[in-house]
Amino acid sequence: MGIVRTYQDLEVWQTSIELAVDITRLANQLPQSELYALGLQLRRAAISVPSNIAEGYGRSTRPEYVRFLRIARGSNAEVSSLLIIATRLGYLSEARAARTRETNDRIAAMLTRLLQTLEGR
Repeated sequence: MGIVRTYQDLEVWQTSIELAVDITRLANQLPQSELYALGLQLRRAAISVPSNIAEGYGRSTRPEYVRFLRIARGSNAEVSSLLIIATRLGYLSEARAARTRETNDRIAAMLTRLLQTLEGR
């Protein structure tokens, strides 16, 4: 792991940006009836992850950073649930959903490790 000069150097932020772009494309392919319901919720949750990582990093204290990372972790869990719903409704193939959930799970693990480091555990 290299030197972290900005939140953009964090692998968790980089991966969550990639996932947010992927999910935005995926959400745009949902049926018209879901674009403003499930699609919007998916996009918002996915975009929230890197946004909260960045906002927390920009805060002046470690407790604030930790708080925003926890919010990012909550949004990450929301993405997972929404992907399961989209799959069960037949909007996503199992293979596509599995790949996306795998990336989402990696982000969750990275967020957990970062939180543990910041909290001294």
